Amino acid sequence: MAEKKRIELMVCTGTGCFAGGAYQIIDELKKELELFGLKEEVTVVATGCNGFCGQGPLMVVLPDNIFYGWLETKDIHHLVEEHFLKGRPVKKLMFIPPEQKEPLPLISDIPFFKKQLLIVLRNKGIIDPEKITDYIARDGYLAISKVLSSMNPIDVVNEILKSGLRGRGGAGFPTGRKWQVASQQSKSPKYLIANCDEGDPGAYMDRSVLESDPHSVIEGMTIAGYAIGSTNGFIYVRTEYPLAIKRMRIAIEQAQEYGLLGKNILGTNFNFEIEIREGSGAFVCGEETSLIHSIEGNIPEPRQRPPFPAQEGLWGCPTVINNVETLANVPVIISRGADWFSNIGTETSKGTKIFSLVGKINNTGLIEVPMGITLREVVYEIGGGIPKDKKFKAVQTGGPSGGCIPAELLDSPIDFESLQKAGSMMGSGGMIVMDEDTCVVDVAKFFIQFTNDESCGKCVSCRDGSDALLEVLTRISNGEGMDGDVEFLTELAESVKDASMCGLGQTLPNPVLSTIRYFKEEYEAHIKEKRCPALVCRNLIEYYIDPNKCVGCLLCIKTCPTEAIKGESKHIHIIDQEKCSKCGQCMEVCPPKISAILKITGKDINNMVQLTELISCKEWKKEHEPAHS
Repeated sequence: MAEKKRIELMVCTGTGCFAGGAYQIIDELKKELELFGLKEEVTVVATGCNGFCGQGPLMVVLPDNIFYGWLETKDIHHLVEEHFLKGRPVKKLMFIPPEQKEPLPLISDIPFFKKQLLIVLRNKGIIDPEKITDYIARDGYLAISKVLSSMNPIDVVNEILKSGLRGRGGAGFPTGRKWQVASQQSKSPKYLIANCDEGDPGAYMDRSVLESDPHSVIEGMTIAGYAIGSTNGFIYVRTEYPLAIKRMRIAIEQAQEYGLLGKNILGTNFNFEIEIREGSGAFVCGEETSLIHSIEGNIPEPRQRPPFPAQEGLWGCPTVINNVETLANVPVIISRGADWFSNIGTETSKGTKIFSLVGKINNTGLIEVPMGITLREVVYEIGGGIPKDKKFKAVQTGGPSGGCIPAELLDSPIDFESLQKAGSMMGSGGMIVMDEDTCVVDVAKFFIQFTNDESCGKCVSCRDGSDALLEVLTRISNGEGMDGDVEFLTELAESVKDASMCGLGQTLPNPVLSTIRYFKEEYEAHIKEKRCPALVCRNLIEYYIDPNKCVGCLLCIKTCPTEAIKGESKHIHIIDQEKCSKCGQCMEVCPPKISAILKITGKDINNMVQLTELISCKEWKKEHEPAHS
């Protein structure tokens, strides 16, 4: 008699799915499986982030790799009965791409997963991050075993140098070179820090690695500690990541229990301890020397370099700071070899890179792709293109430190040099897609506001320069721009870049410089025509009611928070422009079949005024208080 196939239900419990009710779904699955007598045949596993965050809460059924997304507890009874009792997968719960009518049941069929190459995220969605045995079953801790049994520290450093691994935190400095400098220092003790202080808006790569595969970071840190001669490591993680912190604490305790961390690791004379330090969320702590000051209990401000942290860092001792993603690459490089790793990517950018793909994109989520893949492949093949067939406008890489890359550069490869040449940077891996409804002046203002708030204030150029940039951008978006503003912004941005001490100030102007470089005409429209082409800047837009479409349904009147709309049932409504707060709620509630609310800007307003003069509602105007049209 053939043995029954065992089924595993891999339920994503990363932060996004957790917030969407993943654990309630797990409870419901267990209850229904017991109800149908399937508890012995079907196992429920709480995994880390699956990556396809836009479909969460989600679940993958193994070994058949059937994918279910947007799950709700009310779906579970039917799903268990149909699929796991009767053997009929439920199509209505499967992923349907925007351009298709039929669902794609298998992960291998879904474009979001097809062009990815998983190294750091090799265990995502297929192990329980709170069980060390799951990690060990996937060749976990083989790399540290190899290192301690057959390699000396110089061998390890040379292997990382040979691999071409560069820091994934933003600057892309060669990892092996940093280790080499620290290993050559005579002063002790030496320290190792895993940097998980990602503060970029829309970025959650490092958090997801800690949540999904914490042991890969522990193993990478232990190898790095051995290579540089350190016995003490710190994981610096922002306190806003409670799930990541919880899972890291569990992983550290388990690794110590198994003799893989602490004293005499794997029976050798090598000792290595790891301690978690929680940061309060200051963006500047992503900079190495500010992070060091934070751990020391000092004000998180940068200091002049040299000396570099690898020479003189934490408490004046040699210190290596590596990004979480960088360290998670290390065990795979040691296990599979530097030659294997260096054959992935481009000549100068080896391996893969994790990005959080967010914004105006159909498939949002966490992706890992080989260096050298093009932006077009990421946006249109993995990301599934722009919602509602809108036109692609730009993609912001590198967060507040990066820049906006326009449509004409969509075929550019993603690597350190190409992004820098385009006026942006790799950064930690945030990738925000923008469509035609995005205003680049507003985008630049948002990022400058963010970095202005996050500046430590130590440098005059960064502190006062960002203030001045924000003031001018605010004026422009309010319709108060003047001739010469674009030239002034460019000159000031370059000065801030040149004079600032740390990476925050040096990259702060990138959003301004890149948007001026590629979208100068949009700045000029704001300044010279007092018009926002994307219809975003509130002070440059007005809402009108098209008299040819209005049916007098009263919906906009009931919704308006300032009582700016006047009219009676089945009569044409009018918006009082002096009272209108330009919140846009009237446009949102106006039935799509009618679409009587018009959002217009600049020169188009004149045409609208002429149109409203044709409104045949003179009797209404006589009976009610005058309203501006």
